[in-house]
Amino acid sequence: MVMYRRERFSICFQFIFLFTVINSVSLLHGHGDSGGMKFELIHRWRKAAPPLSQLERTKQMLHSDAIRLRAISQRQKQGNRDAIRRKTEENQNEYHPDCNTGRRRSHKYHNVSGELPIHSGADYGNGQYFVNVRFGSPAQKVVLIADTGSDLTWMNCKYRCRGRGCRSKHRVFRGDRSLSFRTLPCSSRTCKVDLASLFSLTNCPSPMDPCTYDYRYGDGSATQGLFAKETITFPLTNGRRTRVHNMLVGCSESTQGQSFKGADGVLGLGYSNFSFAVSAAYKYGGKLSYCLVDHLAPKNVSSYLILGSSQQVNISSQKMHYTELVLGVIMSFYAVNMKGISIGESMLEIPAYTWNVSGAGGVIVDSGSSLTALTLPAYRPVMDTLKLSLAQFKQLDVDIGPLEYCFNSTGFNETLVPRLVFHFDDGARFEPPVKSYVIDAATGVKCLGFVSAAWPGASVIGNIMQQNHFWEFDLVNSRLGFATSECT
Repeated sequence: MVMYRRERFSICFQFIFLFTVINSVSLLHGHGDSGGMKFELIHRWRKAAPPLSQLERTKQMLHSDAIRLRAISQRQKQGNRDAIRRKTEENQNEYHPDCNTGRRRSHKYHNVSGELPIHSGADYGNGQYFVNVRFGSPAQKVVLIADTGSDLTWMNCKYRCRGRGCRSKHRVFRGDRSLSFRTLPCSSRTCKVDLASLFSLTNCPSPMDPCTYDYRYGDGSATQGLFAKETITFPLTNGRRTRVHNMLVGCSESTQGQSFKGADGVLGLGYSNFSFAVSAAYKYGGKLSYCLVDHLAPKNVSSYLILGSSQQVNISSQKMHYTELVLGVIMSFYAVNMKGISIGESMLEIPAYTWNVSGAGGVIVDSGSSLTALTLPAYRPVMDTLKLSLAQFKQLDVDIGPLEYCFNSTGFNETLVPRLVFHFDDGARFEPPVKSYVIDAATGVKCLGFVSAAWPGASVIGNIMQQNHFWEFDLVNSRLGFATSECT
């Protein structure tokens, strides 16, 4: 989730992970260092009354994607890439987590990883993934939206409340009931400098008053609160449990809008020293992995999000392919060096600058976006080529938001569609299944699953394009691995 100050925009996201984290530094029980953290990810569509149709779910998905894409575009336009790189070099805490240092310090946990089963939310009616997380001492459970585009983990929270002020219609974390909850002084360098990128506010009535924040989102949602350090408890796959101490969290005392409906906050999985993913990976070899089941799979089909080495978990996949993972250039997103796109073994004529992560373009791999968004220099050639292969099917004039080309799917066969391949600079190829870019939009209706993104700006490989593949983000070696998998 991309976040901005009052005058900025941010995003609501569509593809978010549901995993159960039960409390990364100290082990609680068991012996030996083998094993891993294996967390359950559940694609949970919120129950609706009456149940949503496939068309309504598609529209809802597109609405969330549109908000996210606008936020990504706005964030890129805040400054040119040279300014971003200079800021990065001046403040290493912002976009360059010291994963190499973490690798050395985490030797005793090097063979440990975590894994969370993933379930599609098609049975529920609204695409969200939540994680049950346990914070504090003693631990309190909250349900968070997990997002690879978010840096900060925050939750609905009460701190130093009294009487009726402690009451809430919804689940909240009680910071005053946790022995490990520690606020950050607003006069500290951490608040004034390190957390400036996470939208800390400058007001500081008294030196020891808590450091506060104010996030505003693209759809009008917002959250305000204070920063703190807290303990997270979660299980390892070897049967032990472990704790992450002094994790930066946001204690949100006020939240408005629909972006967080059904959840108590957000779990940050972006590339930042302050994110949960990097802090946990710091202890377990610097890797974050996930395998996404078909987005229309029933809820009893599951796979996993993994923190640490994927060698300790049992996910069947074909041969892994690797390409460079570009970190710290397009904010805290996970970017890649793309060379081009081919359809039916023919490379499309797409200008090279479209893919330049150091210029005005680039590509990010994003779990928070459902559909794949291509900037105009790439979008037009891809759409024009794919439409030719579907000319025999009747095009439909259906109001499905930004989806440009939809057709009557009677008699459709995937073998009629030429295979699309993403080509990376170093020779790696990602070849998604046809169902990932010719998608079911409504009963008897299929659409080309691409949306147009503003140029200049970054293209986005969304979670539907990523489905039925295992993805490994190696933060230490700046490498992205992927392989075809049924995610079981």
